[in-house]
Amino acid sequence: MRAVRSLSGRSSAERTQLELFRSIPGNLAPRDAQDLMAWPFFSLAKARRTTPIAFHMGAAWISVEAVPEHGMATIWDADVLIWAASQLIEARDAGRPTSRLMVTTPHEILTFTRRGTGKASYDRLKAALDRLQSTTVATSIRQEHQRRRHRFSWINEWRELADGNGRALGIELILPDWFYAGVLDRALVLTIDPAYFDLTGGLERWLYRIVRKHGGRQRGGWSFDVPHLHLKSGVLSPLRRFAFELRGIVARQPLPGYVLSLDHTLGRDRLTFVPVPLDPFDAAMRRVGLKPVDNRP
Repeated sequence: MRAVRSLSGRSSAERTQLELFRSIPGNLAPRDAQDLMAWPFFSLAKARRTTPIAFHMGAAWISVEAVPEHGMATIWDADVLIWAASQLIEARDAGRPTSRLMVTTPHEILTFTRRGTGKASYDRLKAALDRLQSTTVATSIRQEHQRRRHRFSWINEWRELADGNGRALGIELILPDWFYAGVLDRALVLTIDPAYFDLTGGLERWLYRIVRKHGGRQRGGWSFDVPHLHLKSGVLSPLRRFAFELRGIVARQPLPGYVLSLDHTLGRDRLTFVPVPLDPFDAAMRRVGLKPVDNRP
């Protein structure tokens, strides 16, 4: 077995020190890391972004930098990390050993994230892995002392595996410590609706993640000041454009499991979201990754 593609200049020392985790086949419940849901770590644009994200809020700060060749990792690329988190949690809960060194097939990732499985989808997956590996993140989040920084890429390295005839056998990747530690902390991971992968807009995908993170299934819902949301999104568009796009999302109501509304209070716009109650049958369908009947009003 040989590597036909490698995006990292690192030595193989890290790989030889890690146990190999082989992906678990089957229909796994999707899980997302709460830190990735709550903070601006990814580009929400489909166009290539190279402008850095520089975010500060209280003691938390994030810096995300991209290289011109690949551009910044996008919220669609983050589906690979959702797949990885789901695999690790499934293994941990089953009492299986986990590792940052993972091997799988493109078909497993593409099927899990509801992508096509043809050549074009495979090429897009490789481009996503390139962006995840080449995007550099520095943050104070989850650091014991806020002045310290943790710097990493979303994937330390990845490579394609092939046999002696060049026939593809799979993909091998190494996750960074920061992500891996957060996933294995039971308090830092949430199950998400599989219908998330059907959302096509970057802003609505980000909005679902932040709604799921902060609102959960609270009956009373939750609300955010729109300028606050704009700041946390990390988008390059001005607040006026951001608010216009939010109004379009509210009109379409695309987020699975939530109803959104915009209110004008004390001279400022606020976005409110309330969870839609699920009957027991629909809730069971969601847990196994099937799409329930949409019962939103």
